[in-house]
Order: sequence, then structure tokens, then C-alpha cells
Amino acid sequence: MKSYKYIIIGGGMTGSAAVMGIRKNDPDGSIAMFSKEPFQPYNRPPLTKGLWDGKDVESIVRPMGQYQVDLFLEKPIEQIIPDQKQVRTTGGETFGYEKLLLATGGDPIQLPGMPDGVIAYRTRVDYHLLENLVKEKDSFCIIGGGFIGSELAAALVKKQRKVSMIFPETGICGDLFPEDLSDSLVHYYQEKGVKVLKENLVDVVNKNGDQYTVQYHNIEDHQVTEAPFDVVIVGIGIKPNTALAEAAGIDVDNGIIVNETLQTNFSDIFAAGDVANFKHIPLGKRVRVEHEDNANTMGMLAGQNMSGELQTYDHFPFFYSDLFDLGYEAVGDFGKDLEIYEDWIDPFKKGTIFYLKDDKIRGVIFWNLWGKVDGGRELIRSGKSYTKADLKGMFEG
Repeated sequence: MKSYKYIIIGGGMTGSAAVMGIRKNDPDGSIAMFSKEPFQPYNRPPLTKGLWDGKDVESIVRPMGQYQVDLFLEKPIEQIIPDQKQVRTTGGETFGYEKLLLATGGDPIQLPGMPDGVIAYRTRVDYHLLENLVKEKDSFCIIGGGFIGSELAAALVKKQRKVSMIFPETGICGDLFPEDLSDSLVHYYQEKGVKVLKENLVDVVNKNGDQYTVQYHNIEDHQVTEAPFDVVIVGIGIKPNTALAEAAGIDVDNGIIVNETLQTNFSDIFAAGDVANFKHIPLGKRVRVEHEDNANTMGMLAGQNMSGELQTYDHFPFFYSDLFDLGYEAVGDFGKDLEIYEDWIDPFKKGTIFYLKDDKIRGVIFWNLWGKVDGGRELIRSGKSYTKADLKGMFEG
């Protein structure tokens, strides 16, 4: 049995950031990374953004070679044995560790009963598959109106393909944005050529040869419609990949539970990234965050904590998105139970959206305003009470 000082389960952004964190403290300690993907770690956001605008796919690859890592691709771990400090692969190989990081991320949610060929979009493999289909096919159905759905719809329309979006919310990104902004995005996407089928639920997808038939119904009047498509893509979020941890006796609840130093209930086992349920210190509650900034920053600290003095994870992660010529950066909490105040410089084109609870700022979206995230963090951290008059014109551009 071969042993390593550090083993990382997961070959994504979090795992690769952890390698860099380890190397800050320990230049020579042996590291193994086990990934179920066929590609070495890469940046995930370009899969729905930059790659469709002509960015070279090699540019998204993380430079792991300089860090002396034994990288095991397409070799998933099927068992963790904490009391023996070992992991076992699906092929039956066993490896020992001193410190272990779970950076297992999440798996895309797939609708039940989907036929072969329906893409639950998440990985570089999915990107290459879809890239080839775009060259051959004409009509694309995207099920989902959130981050993945909205970004992919924009990407495919830019490739002059016919795109339909089907989702149950009243507007695009309806779980995040205020209703009027979400509705304005519907009209914006329609002007760009996207067929937006909001307030609709997909009932069944059938496949006949190379063609798909999607049956869906309207939530309001229950009218059933069928439509043919060449390609069907599902982008409705992910579920944290916790089965491995749970089977090993690691505490799990909407992700792998970690303390403020990113340790699980086993002090030598850490978790980070999309899969980690952590205490968001600035917000004062436990969360799980599925965005790039959190993956990179948390992964880096996990690596440092595995290889050196334990530090508290108190970072305040942000996220961003690009939607045709529109875009935003956001930080904080965006629950629909919060009060929303919109301060538009140019309605639905540039402005700030504040999310408040008991007059305190809990979240901020900077719509086509850039470089303001630190200011948003400061507002939330301050814990001060604000009136709408206070917020008017706070961020002018």
C-alpha cells in the first residue's frame, strides 16, 4: 500500500487550490489527487462563458505540473476508512494518508426518466460534447432558468442556434432577482432570439432516433404542449456529493459539515468548496456556496490548514455572471424573505440591488457596476441599519 502525506479527493478548482495552499507551507510533502474526470483540474466558469466566445480550452487548465502532485484521473475513491487513515479506489487499490481533503463538489441534478443523450451540464466533458453538437444541430432546449440555463442560452444564441428555455419561475433567475428585473431579463432574452417559456414545468422527454420531444405544462392554466428539439440540456443546479463522507461516518447535512478551520468531525479530514457546509462568519449562519471565489479561497486555506497552523475561514465569497451584454457581481444573502430595494442609475441596465432584513444589509447585487464588491462586504459586515434614503445613490458607478 502506498501512502501520501496529503490526499485530495476531487480534481476541481477547490482541490487544485488546496495543492497550492499545501505548497505554501510544505514544499516537499507527498500529495495525491484522485479525480473521476478524465481531465486535470480546470477553471469551471468558462464552460458557460469564455469558451463560447473563443477562449482557448487549454487556457482554462490549471498548472498542476509545477506542484509535484500524483494525479490519478478517472480513478474515483469509493471508500474512506478513517480509523486506518486509508482510502480505497473503485479498482480496489488502497492508499494511506496523514491528512485528507474532501473536495468532491456536487453532481448535476438530472430530471427523472431522461433518455440517453440528455445533457446535465456540468463538466468539461459536457462542454466538448455540446461544442460538437452545436456544429451539427440546430434547435436546443435548455431546462432551467438559473445560472447555468441563462449563461448557456446566451452562449448558444451567439452561435446562431435556435434556443428555448423552459423553467417554472416567473422570470429568468427568478429565485435570485427581484421580480421586475427578472421579468425584464425575459424580454431582453426574447429580443436576443431566445424563446423563453417561463412558468412551465417539463413533464417528460422522449427520444425517437436523434430527435427529442419535450412535453411541458403551464403552471397557471395547466395547458400541455409538446415541442421537438435536436438537443436537450438540463441546468437546474447540483446536489453536494456527500455519499462517500456519509458512509465513512463524517457528519453531513446539506453538504459536509466543517468547523471554522474547515475540519470535519475527524480532525485529520478536511472539506472545502461546493460540498462544504461552513459557518459564514460575516453572515452569522451556516451556508454552502457553489461559486468560483469560494472554491478557490476555501481550497487554498484548507491546503494551508492541512500543512500548517490552523486558521479560521472568514472569507466573504462573491459570485458573478455574464448574460449577453449584461453582467453582475453579487455578495451576501438573497433569500426571498428579505426586503429588496432597487437603486437604478439606468433601469435594468445599471444599478444596485440591496437585500435587507430588519433594516440591515444582507446582500448586494451590482448590476453592470464593477469593482464594488468590497464596498458591499463592508456594508454587510457593519451591521448598521439603513433607510432607503441612505441607500439611494450609495453606489453611483
